[in-house]
Amino acid sequence: MTEQYCVVMTTFANPSVGKTIIDELINQRLAACVQVMPIQSYYHWQGEVNCDQEHQVMLKTKTALFEQVKATILQFHDYETPEVSNYRSPMD
Repeated sequence: MTEQYCVVMTTFANPSVGKTIIDELINQRLAACVQVMPIQSYYHWQGEVNCDQEHQVMLKTKTALFEQVKATILQFHDYETPEVSNYRSPMD
């Protein structure tokens, strides 16, 4: 059976939080590659519309590692409800 892969996406606003998350994922070999892009996010939160400068993180990993990746992101993230999305590779 061949390995299945996925792309996991999250965001962060605080660069030191993002670096901690990325370092943990890379050092634990939970991610093969992490890409970071600046974005502007618009969203509803606690009854208000917000607009923030953030960084979007896309990381490549094995599908079997997703739960560990998610747990690591949640452990170090400073958002009350961080996004942790899993997109399976169309090649699988």
